Amino acid sequence: MSVTQSQSLWAHVQRKLLPLCGSIEGNTAKGRAQLAELRRGIGKHPGALPALYAVWLGDMPEELQGNSFRGPSRAEWAAYTAITLFALHQQGKSACMHAGDERKSLGRAVGELAAQDPDGAKGIKRRLDALMTAVDMTEVAHHARGLIQLLRAAERSIPLSYTQLAVDLFDFQSEYARDKVRLNWGRDYVNALTHARNDDDNQEEL
Repeated sequence: MSVTQSQSLWAHVQRKLLPLCGSIEGNTAKGRAQLAELRRGIGKHPGALPALYAVWLGDMPEELQGNSFRGPSRAEWAAYTAITLFALHQQGKSACMHAGDERKSLGRAVGELAAQDPDGAKGIKRRLDALMTAVDMTEVAHHARGLIQLLRAAERSIPLSYTQLAVDLFDFQSEYARDKVRLNWGRDYVNALTHARNDDDNQEEL
């Protein structure tokens, strides 16, 4: 993914998420309805629900769109998956679960979850491994959904950057960039665990 494409996709997803976050903070009926509608699209093909087009696809730069001779572009898959997963993560939450401009990856969020739930850490890591070894976007979205459900159910809220997730999912669809995304997720997961353990040790010393 070129820098221009990366910035363009990031900006597009941010434009879609910020109004949703605003509606959450304002607890508006329109925002709740849009999030509920987006949740209907989870696990489906990006073109399956025309009612969602305006929410995730509207105003997407043409260079990121697919064409009439093929299915969804990599950018369309990435934006659709990230935005619908955000709606899932947001369910039942009063604060926005999108980390805004912070580049908090899925790997880091899952690492924080594992640190918060030591007894379930092995199962959480298995789910992350399943995601990282997936290739087909339908499979990727399925495993990502399972992780987001765990994050939503966490005792303490764990937001993540859904703009960063979109960019990562775009790159994940390229055989040349997939290992880079896997490494970044794995590195962020391990670092989150390490930081949590160090914080615990410091608390014990106090």
